[in-house]
Amino acid sequence: MAYYRAVGELPRQRHTQHRDPDGRLYREELMGEEGFSSDSSLLYHRGVPSAIVASEVWELPEQRTVPNHPLKPRHLRLHALETGGDAVVDRRLVLGNGDVRISYVATGTTSSAYYRNAIGDECVFVESGSGVVETVFGVVPYRAGDYVVVPRATTHRWVPAEASRLYAIEANSHVAPPKRYLSRCGQLLEHAPYCERDLHGPSSPLLDYGSDVEVLVKHRTSSGVVGTRMTYATHPFDVVGWDGCLYPYTLNVDDYMPITGKVHQPPPVHQVFEGRNFVVCNFLPRKVDYHPLAIPVPYFHSNVDSDEVMFYVAGDYEARKGSGIGLGSISLHPGGHPHGPQPSAIEASLGVEAFDESAVMVDTFAPLELGEGGLAVEDDAYAWTWASDPAGG
Repeated sequence: MAYYRAVGELPRQRHTQHRDPDGRLYREELMGEEGFSSDSSLLYHRGVPSAIVASEVWELPEQRTVPNHPLKPRHLRLHALETGGDAVVDRRLVLGNGDVRISYVATGTTSSAYYRNAIGDECVFVESGSGVVETVFGVVPYRAGDYVVVPRATTHRWVPAEASRLYAIEANSHVAPPKRYLSRCGQLLEHAPYCERDLHGPSSPLLDYGSDVEVLVKHRTSSGVVGTRMTYATHPFDVVGWDGCLYPYTLNVDDYMPITGKVHQPPPVHQVFEGRNFVVCNFLPRKVDYHPLAIPVPYFHSNVDSDEVMFYVAGDYEARKGSGIGLGSISLHPGGHPHGPQPSAIEASLGVEAFDESAVMVDTFAPLELGEGGLAVEDDAYAWTWASDPAGG
């Protein structure tokens, strides 16, 4: 985030004494990216933010993946995936590589564990449901259609007001708006499909006085992704104020303005975020191509440098009609194999003026492997549907 925000009680100048009404000194914590060389925020704690009284192993859910070998397109039915109700502990790994992991969870209404991802930022898409994410920066409400972006190492927990379906994109890097949307000083430009007023962060501190608080920390070692259960002497949510350009926020797809053209536009016009070696795009209800001979559905294409993952959220996705894909489905179209619409969908799309569809796409620049959750809900017939389509020749 390149947009300054100030919340709660702050001293007039940074790195100067800031005391409570009884004269006790608040403790500063600078939370920053890239070793003091990128975005940061300065938080003021009542307690000592590094005071832990215990550190134990947290046994993560299965994190191993298997290659997409032999190579083929895949269809994964996420609504058939059984999960527990904790938005953190019960995530099941669907797809992953060394840059990004995609997990899925259907929650209940019980608050999650306190959690911190020390590997990278999280971008969690809310397929359905509502509630709040309590964080060290304050409370961030969420609703269906939100991307909830949580910076690396932010202590937080999910508090659903209703059962929620969460599609978690966990990066090994930071997640930010695409650089081409930004001015040299970081402002979103006029051609960007969203702007600063569409991004919603915490507006007030969240103060809690608990002690001996357990926080689940996801981190990396030479053996891969692991977990640690840390117990803090004072509650992490003891921040009386903070300011800076690093904090959690939401962006709702209703506030995203799709870019359209005279003929079919390629996926980069639908981009919403980027991380290291991956991008996030969304395909939303929109008017489509207005050339008199336009073909509204995508052309067949070979993304030779990337794997493409599409999560089908709402509406009626024209290009996949007849494939077995429906709401809650994921398609994985790997690099090295051309893909495109079902043949019968091409003729059916001619003359269509608008698409009523919502989907979230992740393109990665390293091959994706299948997690245990993805393997559990695979539709084995999908790879052959182009050949079995009556319009396929």
